[in-house]
Amino acid sequence: MSTLRKTLIALTGIALIAPMANAKVSSSDAERLKTDLTPFGAVRAGNADGSIPEWAGGLTTPPPEYKGPGDHHANPFPEDEVLFTVTSQNMNKYSDLLTDGQKAMFAAYPETFRVPVYKTRRTHAAPEWVYENNISNATTAVLANKGNGVKKAYGGIPFPLAAQTTKDGLEMYWNHVMRWRGVYIVRRASETAVQRNGEYNMVTSQQEAYFNYYNPEGSVKDLDNILFYYLSFVKAPPRLAGGAVLVHETVDQVKKPRKAWGYNAGQRRVRRAPTLAYDTPIAAMDGLRTADDTDMINGSPDRFDWKYIGTEEKLIPYNNYMIGNPDTKYSDLLWAGHINPKYTRYEKHRVHVIEGTLKKGQRHIYTKRRLYIDEDSWSVASADQYDGRGELWRVSMAYLKNYYEMPVTWTTLDVFHDLQARRYAVQNLDSEESSTIDFSQPIPNSRYFKPSSLRRRGTR
Repeated sequence: MSTLRKTLIALTGIALIAPMANAKVSSSDAERLKTDLTPFGAVRAGNADGSIPEWAGGLTTPPPEYKGPGDHHANPFPEDEVLFTVTSQNMNKYSDLLTDGQKAMFAAYPETFRVPVYKTRRTHAAPEWVYENNISNATTAVLANKGNGVKKAYGGIPFPLAAQTTKDGLEMYWNHVMRWRGVYIVRRASETAVQRNGEYNMVTSQQEAYFNYYNPEGSVKDLDNILFYYLSFVKAPPRLAGGAVLVHETVDQVKKPRKAWGYNAGQRRVRRAPTLAYDTPIAAMDGLRTADDTDMINGSPDRFDWKYIGTEEKLIPYNNYMIGNPDTKYSDLLWAGHINPKYTRYEKHRVHVIEGTLKKGQRHIYTKRRLYIDEDSWSVASADQYDGRGELWRVSMAYLKNYYEMPVTWTTLDVFHDLQARRYAVQNLDSEESSTIDFSQPIPNSRYFKPSSLRRRGTR
């Protein structure tokens, strides 16, 4: 990756767009990513009482039970037992460790919602070349176009030192959006909206994503404002089979909005999706999720003012291997109100808390969003969304785990709760599928993610 580093260094002479062109950190600060900080900018040391351990490199080797690409992920910690369980009866004892969203879930479902807490394992890891790029980005990356984009970053976290130096909530937002998730992935998974009485109808699709920003053969010059390409085509139920969606995700969506196309198998027509951003409701999820709720948060940050609240210790979903175990049946996992706590795992981790407040004159169904970002991976583990009255309305949770074959920390299940409707939506269910996520497939050619390919791919 030395060529990439040279490219980044060469670009440091490009003029920046004021006034949002933030100051870069020094080389001496960046060296901390090799010493007292992890390559992602987290504090290597554990906490004062030892309940959060030191980061020692994370999990980089699959357990012997893992068979290879596409196999369901064997639990690398089968001997771990629940240390304690937080319930509505004892939640006050653990109040400082709970998010507002978790407290609201206890209030909404006092008899059934639980938080089983396990030993904290700091499993996050990434390939060495990503670590190298993080260090390069630390001294070159800058916010651009009034904070609506990022310049002079490639192949790694753009602002790994944001929590240590600038303490800029907007930089932390971009760290999540541009975090490491592999290069090219293929997965078959299901999603559904679970009704108040527990009923649901499953939609299964094959999903493919090419993270252009993380192409090891690419560079800043090749990026062309494209963060990733996403393609999904429906496999079931039969009435929807063949339908497809294609997304070209841009970095700066104010400068160049994301492009999306849909394919209707019945009409055999490809059409440009007019709007797939901000608070556009996702019809397939019964409107329980907005376009920018996906991945806990995504897209342009421009409708909200973002600020850093602080770094806190919280109980967040982590190392959730039981959810994707092939013995876990959807009918057992999907309860009325929330997923079955039996299959979840929470751990105490440090999180960076940032808050977005709707700007004056801007429109969105949420007036405030609070994000809890895992310090090790920059993944949002939990998100709280507030309505126009300032009341907590929706609670989103990403059940994280380490995909050790890559390695990468990513979600195994995303759950979006509507506290008022008492319903929730679920993405990435795959325990009943014959295979799961596969990071090993070769990157397709440039024509693969063009709208003209939708008709060919979206067949019944």
